Amino acid sequence: MLPTALTALLVLLLEFFLDHDQRPQNSQFQKSLRFELRHEHGVSPDARVVFSDVPSTTSLVYGNESSYSIETQYMTSYRPSSFSAFNDARIRSMRHAQSANLPWYETEILGPNVKKRETLLELAKMTNNAYVVPDDSQWYELGENWITHYPFGWEPDADGFRGYVFATPDNSTVILSIKGTSAAVWGGAGPTAKKDKLNDNLLFSCCCARIDWSWTTVCGCHRGGWKCDQDCLEQALVEDSLFYPIGTNLYNNLTYMYPTSDIWIIGHSLGGAVASLLGVTFGTPVVAFESPGERLAASRLHLPSPPSTHHVTHVYHTADPIAMGTCNGILSSCALGGFAMETRCHQGKSIVYDTVSNLSWSVDIRKHGIVNVIEEILGKPWQPSEDVGRSVPPAAAEEDCVECYSWEFGNFPS
Repeated sequence: MLPTALTALLVLLLEFFLDHDQRPQNSQFQKSLRFELRHEHGVSPDARVVFSDVPSTTSLVYGNESSYSIETQYMTSYRPSSFSAFNDARIRSMRHAQSANLPWYETEILGPNVKKRETLLELAKMTNNAYVVPDDSQWYELGENWITHYPFGWEPDADGFRGYVFATPDNSTVILSIKGTSAAVWGGAGPTAKKDKLNDNLLFSCCCARIDWSWTTVCGCHRGGWKCDQDCLEQALVEDSLFYPIGTNLYNNLTYMYPTSDIWIIGHSLGGAVASLLGVTFGTPVVAFESPGERLAASRLHLPSPPSTHHVTHVYHTADPIAMGTCNGILSSCALGGFAMETRCHQGKSIVYDTVSNLSWSVDIRKHGIVNVIEEILGKPWQPSEDVGRSVPPAAAEEDCVECYSWEFGNFPS
């Protein structure tokens, strides 16, 4: 019999190599994490990120749930040596059109098991609750859950970047949930609608939301016909797109609050696109629901590209014209609502539910909401996947994806 100390050492070594080298994917090595709502987050009128602690007894609007159980899996991620090095590479690219040789570090991280329907369902519920205050029907009707010494920034006439922070009881894993667009055209407007629309039109249009001559553009880069000045466009996106820099500030605040925790980011629509941009920046797992194509925005923001972005997972269905990139043109529902949603290409991998073929859904902007995803898609077994022994459709990279092909981008001085 081996001495006790040696036996313990061998057990520790075995666990280490199983965790860090083999990463078995069968169910006996997977585990579930339980998450609780910890904080609300938002932006004050002076653009500071503010947090509010939420009492542990508070329940949430959707399903009256205060905790969530989520299955996990190991995944490969690439992270920059530091955020400052990442930011320096961005600045060099923007100012000098040079790609910096940024070192990326491959690491194995614990993320959500996106192959499980139940995992996606729980994350979708958490994403839905980024739109509302706990135990309230509207986000901006504040209750007594806020700590009064924080600046609110939640007045009905304010507009900001909002969401929740969830954490496991031992703080080993933290989830940042980011709210998407609030707009009456797809399910109820709110006080953030103005800023949401600005970010949507900057991030997801081909050229400053130039749909036709009657539109007021969000930047001055259109040069007549189908020409757009590339430098002007990129500068406008960097200077005027508020949500990405606020998101990086928020993430850095979270790493200060939870220095040893794994952080995941989730979001719906605009929130999902911002989550993806942050996930590429920091190498953290992302699950984005019904997000517009954000690959073009990542390029225009000059985000250094890691060797792989497969730690980012998009989940959407074929009846959503926003996620599919078909909600465009002067007579589209998006354009009628003042949105130029013209991009379609996503980073990472995408889990696409073909609701048009399998559920006979018509393509309709009203299907863009996260509640449809929860109740009609994830809330019940997806039979096409069940028939082939899967829980959800396979995640695949979007290859050979082309967008904004009618436009000519280049150096077109005003």
